[in-house]
Amino acid sequence: MDNQHRKIVGYRELSQEEVDSMNVIKDMGKRIDIMLDEMPKDADGRWKAIGKTHLQEGLMALTRSIAKPDFF
Repeated sequence: MDNQHRKIVGYRELSQEEVDSMNVIKDMGKRIDIMLDEMPKDADGRWKAIGKTHLQEGLMALTRSIAKPDFF
């Protein structure tokens, strides 16, 4: 279904520039995930998990800064 976001409360139509920026962030997330998978096997798992969570939060914050949803 095209434009499903129109049916989700709180989301708005994005400009092409915004869509392109969101796609750059999403691509960066994929690249970070690959980098995390390639980390040394003896890396401290706890710190790796913390780092991964913080990176995910950062990427999510960046996408929200572009999407500007009108809800909490």
